Amino acid sequence: MLRIQSEFVEGFGALAGLGPAISVFGSARTKRGSERYLQAERIGELIASAGVAVITGGGPGAMEAANKGAVNGGGVSVGLGIELPFETGLNEWVDLGVNFRYFFARKTMFVKYSQGFIVLPGGYGTLDELFEALTLVQTEKVTGFPIVLVGTAYWTPLLDWLKNTVVEEGAISPPDLDLIRLTDDIEEAVDIMVNSARPNGFVAAD
Repeated sequence: MLRIQSEFVEGFGALAGLGPAISVFGSARTKRGSERYLQAERIGELIASAGVAVITGGGPGAMEAANKGAVNGGGVSVGLGIELPFETGLNEWVDLGVNFRYFFARKTMFVKYSQGFIVLPGGYGTLDELFEALTLVQTEKVTGFPIVLVGTAYWTPLLDWLKNTVVEEGAISPPDLDLIRLTDDIEEAVDIMVNSARPNGFVAAD
């Protein structure tokens, strides 16, 4: 219990003065120099150039690329790391970093200090973060929280499954699909985030 409490205290303390921020998610397995790596790097740079901080999971791959882009864009580069057996600490482009043992404490920080999520192709961890955000918006635990998926070829099969299976089963409603924006245009993805800027912090429903 004390370790859990200390993680929340450390996270809140480190990020309290952050200002507006956008979280960028994507695979830790994204290769340096690949098209997706370069996309994440450019996204980080565009966000930083708009005067908004970039938050990632602090690891390698797409996370590293977005942090690198934030630094190159002259902005604040934040990494919220997690202790995992196959990842070795925060990447070199993180300016402000916090390491967590517990996923739930880490995810609280992503939602509390982000004004929205840009989600690049990724695996279980990326999907976990995506659906956590969708659940919070759907249940109105947070408001004004845009979620943009980048990569139509990658994400369309998932969205088709949600539409043709999950909606058809009645497990979600058709308007729930409108919570997600899909694009291949990284400038559009960043514009959606910047134009929906809200005061920093968790916006709870009334």
